[in-house]
Amino acid sequence: MEEDVKEGASDKYSLRGRVFSRLREDILNGKYEEGIELREIAIGEELGVSRTPVREAFRQLELEGLIRIIPNKGAYVVGISDKDVRDIYILRSRLEGLAARWAVDHITNEQLEEMEENVYLAKFHTEKGHTEQMFELDNRFHELLYEASGSKILEHQLKDYHQYVLRIRKKTLSSAKRGPQSNLEHEAILEAIKKKNADDAERLANEHMINAYKNMIDKGLIKPDEI
Repeated sequence: MEEDVKEGASDKYSLRGRVFSRLREDILNGKYEEGIELREIAIGEELGVSRTPVREAFRQLELEGLIRIIPNKGAYVVGISDKDVRDIYILRSRLEGLAARWAVDHITNEQLEEMEENVYLAKFHTEKGHTEQMFELDNRFHELLYEASGSKILEHQLKDYHQYVLRIRKKTLSSAKRGPQSNLEHEAILEAIKKKNADDAERLANEHMINAYKNMIDKGLIKPDEI
């Protein structure tokens, strides 16, 4: 990785930011499982950086609750707990509802066309049982919704939450029942946005997240809890 980051550049593009993003992605996608020790030297060698940006990334990961640093021992992966998943879905249900409401007034023709194509392709790949394509299209539908809200702040926050639960979502979308149902819910949200019905768009997006969370419980991926 190059260390000649321009002064004043966003932390996202700084050396520490890039190391942090890579490590967070690796933790969330399961490369580093819960309880595994993360070693500064080994990670630095793998990423081609010194120990300093790795150490700084560790501190940021600890602030996010993804690792725990034990003095004189090391850094250990904590991962995402069932409660974390529950909290994320409660927040997403509210914020995705807001994104859908705002999308009614801010969605562009290009975004609307891509969303319509997304729904069409999702149906096709679901019928064919193409799990990977289903997963990618589901991700893109939600990204489009966030972008269509017209709020960079809301978009950033929702994409962050979305990233945290990618692994568990991939398992649920492979369900013979949840995949088709999720597509129907996406289509309903899209229709509400097209009809400029902000109340319905918000309600349907909120319910979509609640249904996704309940499906995780039904599949035994997380322990039941009130929501």
